[in-house]
Amino acid sequence: MAEILYKYKDSVYANITNKCNCRCTFCIRFLKDGIGDTDTLWHQENPSKEEVLAAIRNYDFTGYDELVFCGYGEPTCALDILLAAAKVAKEEKGLKTRLNTNGLGCEENHGNIVPQLAEVIDSVSISLNAPNAQAYEKVTRPLVPSAFDKMVEFAKLCRDAIKEVKWSIVDVLPENQIEECRQLSEDTGIPLRIRHFS
Repeated sequence: MAEILYKYKDSVYANITNKCNCRCTFCIRFLKDGIGDTDTLWHQENPSKEEVLAAIRNYDFTGYDELVFCGYGEPTCALDILLAAAKVAKEEKGLKTRLNTNGLGCEENHGNIVPQLAEVIDSVSISLNAPNAQAYEKVTRPLVPSAFDKMVEFAKLCRDAIKEVKWSIVDVLPENQIEECRQLSEDTGIPLRIRHFS
């Protein structure tokens, strides 16, 4: 059975769904079944809201001050669970909350979800993956039309409503694309984090 909560490096993560609206060519879930301290993050059946909330309530977060929503699926594909779980993490466990996302949650949920996120999410990290629509389509293979533009719009909505918002890219991108990502970061006023691919 897949873990709902797992530790990776210095953080605790919530793996609330395996559903995703992208098929990124570099996605770690196509390379191995688990990361961190768990053997598998593949749910045989996605957990219910009650199961996720119970996992958070029963978990010993001693030594950790943040819960990161990031597993083998896109957290906003299980928006009701994400919102309820973040609320419990903040109100009952006193944790900060971070959402790692592909930025397509508004399209997935057919409307602007950022006001709801802003109530329970302290920071958002948006996987940029590529600096323009053509490159983004090739590497991310989204199931959403005009995904790049929708992701950028989501990022701007988050920037205006949530305290901490960052673009995130992996360092395997060609240097010219990294530079274009830096330019997009400057244009949108959203900081860029370059992380090591592992």
